[in-house]
Order: sequence, then C-alpha cells, then structure tokens
Amino acid sequence: MKKLSLNAPCPCRSNQKYKKCCAIYHKGALPKNALLLMKSRYSAYAAGDSKYIIKTTHPNNPDYTADTKSWKESINAFSKHTQFLGLEILEFIDGEEEAFVTFKAKLSSGDMVEKSRFLKLENRWVYESGVV
Repeated sequence: MKKLSLNAPCPCRSNQKYKKCCAIYHKGALPKNALLLMKSRYSAYAAGDSKYIIKTTHPNNPDYTADTKSWKESINAFSKHTQFLGLEILEFIDGEEEAFVTFKAKLSSGDMVEKSRFLKLENRWVYESGVV
C-alpha cells in the first residue's frame, strides 16, 4: 500500500483530511450511499489499498476473480504507476438498491470518464460495473 498521510488532503478532493474522509471507509465503516463508495474507491486506488477495492467489488464485475493474489498485484501495479490528480463528480443518480455515479478521474495517463453502476449486496454498496 502507498503511504498516504492521514493528515494529507483526501484524494477524493472533499477538502477534508484523509483521516476524516475516505480513511474511515478503508478502515471498515460502510459508505451510506454509492457516491461515498465511489469516492472512497478512488481514494483507495490512490492509496494503493487493493484489499478495499476487492472488498467493494460485486462478484458480477468482469474484474472479479477468486485469484485475489494476482488481482491484488494488478491493482497495486496500477496504483503504483498512476498519479491520481483529481476527481470530478458529473452526475449521481441515487436509489435504494441500485445507483449510478458518472465521474471524471484525472490520472497521469489521462482523464477517464466513467458511468459506474453500484448495487446493494447484503446491505452494503458495491461496484458492479462501469462504462468508460
């Protein structure tokens, strides 16, 4: 995992310190909606927290695999070789069991715009899929 100071600004650009924002979810608190989950996943990538990414991915996701060792290595390699330069939320469609977040992630490799689909699974939000 990358060393991200708890007192650093949160990578999700909330204008809060990491320890008061996404770190609480990385340590086990459940995001109350899909938007908070999406922001915390972006921050987890920035922090190199592959365990959180895996834990918050729906089993139907194409990246989901039982081979967590190689999955973690893939996430860690992406996080290590990518600078996470900003996050902009373009749209949030909230729902009780399904929600969508469209965002622009500014990465060292270029901007990425995605419409992400989130589902509630066992009373917690998880990332199901995304269209870039």
